[in-house]
Amino acid sequence: MRPVQPSKKPKARKWLESQAELALSEQGELRVVVVADTHSQPHPLAARRIEALSPSAILHAGDIGNLGVLDELAQIARVIAVRGNIDERASDLPDSVTIAVRAGGETALTLLLMHIAVYGPRIRADAAQRAGRHGARMIVCGHSHVPFIGKDRGLTVFNPGSIGPRRFHLPIVFGVLEIAAGKLTVRHVDCETGEAWNPASPPFQAG
Repeated sequence: MRPVQPSKKPKARKWLESQAELALSEQGELRVVVVADTHSQPHPLAARRIEALSPSAILHAGDIGNLGVLDELAQIARVIAVRGNIDERASDLPDSVTIAVRAGGETALTLLLMHIAVYGPRIRADAAQRAGRHGARMIVCGHSHVPFIGKDRGLTVFNPGSIGPRRFHLPIVFGVLEIAAGKLTVRHVDCETGEAWNPASPPFQAG
């Protein structure tokens, strides 16, 4: 009788990084919609709400589910997406994307897009280190389904919330990132009503 061989643990998947660029318009403006955690079932009104904003691009911060979600979003605008922890089969998607927002020949802002970047309100050390290596001032992430704008470790962190199936009492929302007149503004939009979602404070602005 052959001895039973211990099962081998699957090899950890190598972290995949990618780069992308977005460009300000001739007027120095840019509007980007940020979504996350669609879990194969984006809200039925999501496409209509997003299209109404005429974004230059859509960022998806992971937990996509069925990749057809990205195809549907791509009918509205260019899509930049990362894998989430449920996206094991999306082997071609990166785990993080460094996004340079360009104004002419210069970089006006660098963002880091990844799925899991915070623990509670604090940025995880690995996410902060990754942002630092790429010169990113802002981390855009998902995972928690909790819409969040904050600052930690000298970085701005922006979680757009989820437009997928409702989790507990959390809202169904997405994010909007805009640059105009030299200022960056990030805010949340209620996917169900189309209205601004911000229960506590005005939209975040950075000079």
